[in-house]
Amino acid sequence: MKPLSRGMRQLLYAAAVLVFLAGVQLFVFPERTATYFAWTIQPPLTAVFLGASYWSSVAFEAVAARQHRWSDARIAVPTVFVFTVLTLVVTLVHIDKFHLGSQFAFETRAVTWVWVAIYSVVPVLMIALMVSQRQIAGDDPPRAVEHPPFWLAALVAIHVLLLGGLGVWLLVTPLSAARVWPWSLSALTGRAIGAWLLSLAVAAAHALWERDLRRLRPAAAAYIAFAVLQGVGLARYASTPHWDVRAYVYVAFLASALVAGIVALRRAAE
Repeated sequence: MKPLSRGMRQLLYAAAVLVFLAGVQLFVFPERTATYFAWTIQPPLTAVFLGASYWSSVAFEAVAARQHRWSDARIAVPTVFVFTVLTLVVTLVHIDKFHLGSQFAFETRAVTWVWVAIYSVVPVLMIALMVSQRQIAGDDPPRAVEHPPFWLAALVAIHVLLLGGLGVWLLVTPLSAARVWPWSLSALTGRAIGAWLLSLAVAAAHALWERDLRRLRPAAAAYIAFAVLQGVGLARYASTPHWDVRAYVYVAFLASALVAGIVALRRAAE
């Protein structure tokens, strides 16, 4: 069976460390992004959303890196690649909003330059490692006899449509799409969230393509972490959202992601 290459494993572990550090800046210190992050984020709930997304990616990438077979780890690779490319594009489009000027402290500018460097280098490394991974001899193991249950596949398919549609909308016309988001977004934060949503849609679509619960363990762990951490963030800044149908749809999505992740992870362990 085709193994996960050493280079790809190391990149996934390195990516897990980087997203953990980004999550610390955003989830732990959401009200100090003017000092500790690459750009200033308002309201703090948006920083918490981004931080929770980064921390959920720790589970995604670390669990994938621990797999021995390529087929059990690869679900993380297209998702990470899409996210890094989209985030680089968002960064370049809004580069004037980033903490690069001389009016910012040296430490703040250093964080910003590290941000730009990471999102410039990681996609190139991923392309090189994906080419190398494809050249490794071996086949995929047969898919499990028991596929994901129909209701779970249907739920994930709905997630693909919702996340993908809203993610593209936020990336293309963020201020227009922000009208359906539960709290206020700027063009930059709208596109930053859009990059996350579209990346989640890629992971969900990949899960449907794999049709094997054993191969979905990294995504299932990330789904659970995403739902729990976003719920904590929402409780932390409960006064920020507009508590109308938009917020309740958001809460319902988090609940459905939690259920999907738990069921997929439990069944994969059987």
